[in-house]
Amino acid sequence: MTTSRQALVRAAARNNAEWCAAMCRAHGVAGEFGVEAWAAAVRTPLYYPDAVTLEPAAGRDALVARIDTASPGASVKDSFADLELAAAGFQVLFEAQWVHRPAGAPTASSDLVWDVVGDSDTLRSWALAWDDGAGDADLFRPGLLADPGTFVISGCSADGRVVAGAVATRSEQVVGVSNVFGPPHAAWPLVLHALAHLFPTLPVVGYEQGDDLRVALRHGFEPIGPLRVWTHSG
Repeated sequence: MTTSRQALVRAAARNNAEWCAAMCRAHGVAGEFGVEAWAAAVRTPLYYPDAVTLEPAAGRDALVARIDTASPGASVKDSFADLELAAAGFQVLFEAQWVHRPAGAPTASSDLVWDVVGDSDTLRSWALAWDDGAGDADLFRPGLLADPGTFVISGCSADGRVVAGAVATRSEQVVGVSNVFGPPHAAWPLVLHALAHLFPTLPVVGYEQGDDLRVALRHGFEPIGPLRVWTHSG
């Protein structure tokens, strides 16, 4: 990996950890940033890791000691895909690619109207659209709206329905995008148009896998490095 790509992966990992920390705060869970990783000592919300590595070759034992492996479902986001956690009772949940899109890259037009969610009722409508009936809409709590680095982006059709959206996390060097939902041909143009307006000087980062990765690449992202998520098997 080139120096510039590794710097981008570091920035993406830090940004993702900041988003995980914001989600945790909204659920009353405190995490702590260290030199090598962010970690929470108690179990984090559904779908969110208990630790995110911030540097390559993070110390395994010190990292595992910072999280609650006694409770079912503990997980670690191995941002550089370079940890060996099997000996500590973990197994690989999935692998993905960090992706990057340069600031100022052209964006396609969108027929949807975008906005940043600003109140709890609109957030609830957004969460229900994101969830699409899976039963996890309560994951997105109103406390997120008070976080200065979190921007919940909605895309509405002509009749005012939320049909697409994403979460943007602004950090010092990049803006991260996660939780993209909606028809792929409509969601990414909407989200990228909003990000270009909100953060015109910041490159966009995130991570994707499978079909979602292929869609992101078609919308101007490039893969910059692998990541791996581990889950505790105990």
